[in-house]
Amino acid sequence: MRKKTYLKLVEYQTEQSRQHLGEVQGIYQEMRGYKHDFHHHLQTLKGQLESGQTQRALAYLEQLDRQLMDVDTLLKTGNIALDAILSAKVAQARAAGILVTIRANVPEGLLLSDLELSIIVGNLLDNAIEACRTAPGERFLRIFMGMKGKMLYFSMLNAAGGKLSKRGGLFVSSKQGLHGFGLSRAEAILEEHGGWCKYNSEEGAFTSEFLVPALA
Repeated sequence: MRKKTYLKLVEYQTEQSRQHLGEVQGIYQEMRGYKHDFHHHLQTLKGQLESGQTQRALAYLEQLDRQLMDVDTLLKTGNIALDAILSAKVAQARAAGILVTIRANVPEGLLLSDLELSIIVGNLLDNAIEACRTAPGERFLRIFMGMKGKMLYFSMLNAAGGKLSKRGGLFVSSKQGLHGFGLSRAEAILEEHGGWCKYNSEEGAFTSEFLVPALA
């Protein structure tokens, strides 16, 4: 039984790492694409200005500015590992048409490992994005992450359907297999570090919170 649980854990963590790497690589490729296009944009603007088409050049710059705001997926929280996790998930959410607002400020050198951060934050965001995809009306995701003394605090509000029911003190989920195992693993990691997490379901919205010791 222990061996079976251990193998399932290894399988899950391998899949989690592979998925996260793929998401980060997606952001990297997207940014490379914009870097490649940058030269062409400069050439276009140069040509417009040299030919005296000032208004056309200004309109072109405004269009570029709007595009850059839409694809600004590289978050800067102060923690490199968390930057990668949040950037990948936020990019995924925005691609699904979800309005994301985020405020995060977290230092380096946390007691949680990069993999543990990925499992905890990644699974909570995956659940929120999945809920938003099927939610009627406006799709939104609001995230706050910061320090309370030496404790790492996370709060998230996301769009959802109807109010979820509980079974055995837990909200009923349609997720099975490694997906369902992921959230249980995230909660176990928080408990191992002396932290806690809690959820609340209301009509049209779902909230998730956790607090965990993160600095020595």
